[in-house]
Amino acid sequence: MQIYNSQTRKKEEFQPLHEGKVGIYACGPTVYDYFHIGNARPFIVFDVLRRYFAHRGYEVTFVQNFTDIDDKMIRRANEEGITVKELGDRFIAEYYKDAGSLGIRPATVHPRATEHMQEIINLVKTLQDKGYAYEVGGDVYFDTQKDKGYGKLSGQNMDDLEAGARIDVDDVKKHPADFALWKAQKPGEPAWESPWGMGRPGWHIECSAMSMKYLGETFDIHAGGKDLLFPHHENEVAQSECATGKPFARYWMHNGFINIDNEKMSKSLGNFFTVRDIVKEYNPEDVRMFMLSAHYRSPVNFSRDMVAQAHSSLQRLYTARENLQFLLKNAKDQPLTDAEKELMAQMDAHVQRFDEAMDDDLNTADAMGAIFELVKDANVSLNEQSSKAAVEKTLNTLLELTDVLGLLSKKADDELPQEIQAMLDERAQARKEKNWKKSDELRDALAAAGYVVKDTPQGQKVTKG
Repeated sequence: MQIYNSQTRKKEEFQPLHEGKVGIYACGPTVYDYFHIGNARPFIVFDVLRRYFAHRGYEVTFVQNFTDIDDKMIRRANEEGITVKELGDRFIAEYYKDAGSLGIRPATVHPRATEHMQEIINLVKTLQDKGYAYEVGGDVYFDTQKDKGYGKLSGQNMDDLEAGARIDVDDVKKHPADFALWKAQKPGEPAWESPWGMGRPGWHIECSAMSMKYLGETFDIHAGGKDLLFPHHENEVAQSECATGKPFARYWMHNGFINIDNEKMSKSLGNFFTVRDIVKEYNPEDVRMFMLSAHYRSPVNFSRDMVAQAHSSLQRLYTARENLQFLLKNAKDQPLTDAEKELMAQMDAHVQRFDEAMDDDLNTADAMGAIFELVKDANVSLNEQSSKAAVEKTLNTLLELTDVLGLLSKKADDELPQEIQAMLDERAQARKEKNWKKSDELRDALAAAGYVVKDTPQGQKVTKG
């Protein structure tokens, strides 16, 4: 598998640290609100990365954190008159609801910063003991000038940083690029005991401490949105490698931005949407389909038209699944024809094309192309006379590949509403009695209720219109 490594700025052959295993750390949300549509992209993309490694036979440890202590959380908790922990608990629960609606599986581990305070303090202390950190009035800063490799991940130039580019200049810091590892307690803030007095961690140190606890001092892949490349991930690399003297993450993956109707998403433009907002208007699985229709490193434009296209494409896959399931119910065990043997070989070829696309830096767009070629072959080659083995192989291949992308998540045989099933039963009886007028009336009534009925030699086939 080739992965574009943000650190080397080129595609590299993925070589796992431990044979047959892969460790992935993906930056999770700060839990002060519902997560927005921009956050949804990395959550979906790296969920697929995790699924794909499992598909290829790897044992995957997937870690995604919750930042549950920071300025935004303190501010909102104070506004609502609740504790930061209560706020975090609430929005972690809401995260699971929204992530679940998008087909995002829970991580192997979801560490919370507040539950790893000792690991964080130990890491800060190590950096101070090694001369990479200094204390000023209970605050502890990382000394970027002591790290000769600082800027290597993002390509930032220290001369630019000297001028304060993208950095808040603080008089107490030795250099504008220096960043907080530990922050002294301010009135009304939650705090923890530490060698520097009561305080709380800086943002960057949390991820280093938690990733190393669950994946080791060196691990395979660190993932996140492009917006995290600098300063967050740059600072993670610096503090982690200075503390351990070892390489941190071996591969860095960053997804591209989302625009809304061709404009950058921002609260000031009024086009800032949470996933909770979006799913009031759109089917969450359509949103997932849309996210995976472009390469993860490319920017994507979220619009009604684009999601409508994704919906149409997804419905083609559902229709294919329903057709195959219907054929399978009535298929007979019989010898394979030469054409069916050829079809089964094509199924293996589709899996190979899918894997080749995904091996090319997680190219989900081309991988989907392989799935739609599979559907096309199935539509042309299979019918009511096809053997059970041919239909079963085709259906299983479709389900295997769509599962890697987290698609076709609706249950195969969703129970029909009781009144719809009653109408279908009544219509079946009418046809048995050759009461064609009543049969047609019931078919029209079902259509008005949103169900399309097709009569086949094997019986009524119903689909949601």
